[in-house]
Amino acid sequence: MSDQEISEQLGILEEENKRLRIAVEELSILNDIATAITTTQSVDQIVDLIIQKCVKHLKVEQGAVMLLDEKNQNNPFHTMVRKQDSLSNVLPFRLDTQLTGWMIKNRVPLLINNFETDTRFTWKPESESPTIRSLLSVPMLIKGRMLGLITVFNKKLEQGFTGSDQRLLAIIAAQSSNIIENARLYQEEQDFLRMQEEMRLAREIQQNLLPAESPKISGYDIAGCSIPAKDVGGDYFDYIPINDTNLAFCLGDVSGKGMPAALLMANLQATLRGQTGALVSSSECITRSNRLMFKSTDDRKFATLFYGILDMEKHQILYSNAGHDNPFLVKTNTNIERLSTGGVVLGFVPEFSFEEENVDFPPGSMLVLYSDGVSEAMNNTGEEFGEKRIADIIVDCRKESAEAIIREILDKVNHYVDSSLKMDDMTIMVIKRLEV
Repeated sequence: MSDQEISEQLGILEEENKRLRIAVEELSILNDIATAITTTQSVDQIVDLIIQKCVKHLKVEQGAVMLLDEKNQNNPFHTMVRKQDSLSNVLPFRLDTQLTGWMIKNRVPLLINNFETDTRFTWKPESESPTIRSLLSVPMLIKGRMLGLITVFNKKLEQGFTGSDQRLLAIIAAQSSNIIENARLYQEEQDFLRMQEEMRLAREIQQNLLPAESPKISGYDIAGCSIPAKDVGGDYFDYIPINDTNLAFCLGDVSGKGMPAALLMANLQATLRGQTGALVSSSECITRSNRLMFKSTDDRKFATLFYGILDMEKHQILYSNAGHDNPFLVKTNTNIERLSTGGVVLGFVPEFSFEEENVDFPPGSMLVLYSDGVSEAMNNTGEEFGEKRIADIIVDCRKESAEAIIREILDKVNHYVDSSLKMDDMTIMVIKRLEV
């Protein structure tokens, strides 16, 4: 074998050794990433590890992973940026929208070794911003769907980024896409389970706050019922004995859903029970409760509430209505009155002097309180059940028991509504004075 042939063979062997070293290095990097990632299920921690490995093995100044958030149109990319000596999440280059827009459109690797002369992007650095000299970005794809980008900036070696760098980053992106997607799915599942547990606890709190049974009072028939929606709302009703001849009662709706609503409901119940125990009038109870609620909650929390005191000796109801749906009062002549005296919703303003009204409650009278989940229940054409239908049922069933009237209203609502639509809580209270 001639010297030339030996030299050619040595060159081939050298190239083969170089290729094998690159392959071994790539496998080692991927193994490092896989090994590090198996210890965590957090998407942010996984992304952080990926960037660290890219910065280290590709010998660059900085790396970034931009994950596409399809649910957020205003800010579609969640970006994590890392340098070897920094944990900053601020990308110092004004490149985000240009780069991401190009990558979303083309979905192919982007390699630039002289950024200033590249005509695809216009870049105007701030006075203290670092300079982009070179850039390598590859898409993260999974089943044809774009998950995000991996981008590295400023190769430390003079020759800039190479085809081998692009190949390595593409391999990392392919492996990372599956890992991040699995972590995202796991995280979504955990978030869903946490939400379900929160809803279960909220529903349990709500049910525990509601009366276990209605008062049994001679000459009266009283019943109440609350049907929680799938998403636990804030309907609330209560009976609060004051003395042998006076019974406070209330029905309201606190703002929000889930645990925040349940906690606000507990706050409201404690406040009302405390003020009722102070033996004050209905308007004074509501005024004090409003003041306390405003101080103890933020300005986005409020509640509608109807609060009444039934005097079983004088057979009168003293009430104050804080922005709640006006209850129906039916007397023996079947004429319906609406009880609207009161004021604004609770927690809306720090000070408000609520008004009150005293109404007679002769034999055969009936008071029906309800939440907006009853009147605003919709059918498949988007029409609400409405107050007129409630009033018609009350008049038609006025001779029935309080429980039977509640059942009739709920049955009619359930037959009326479109079951595919999300429903609100439905709460009803009926107080009847029996005829002699």
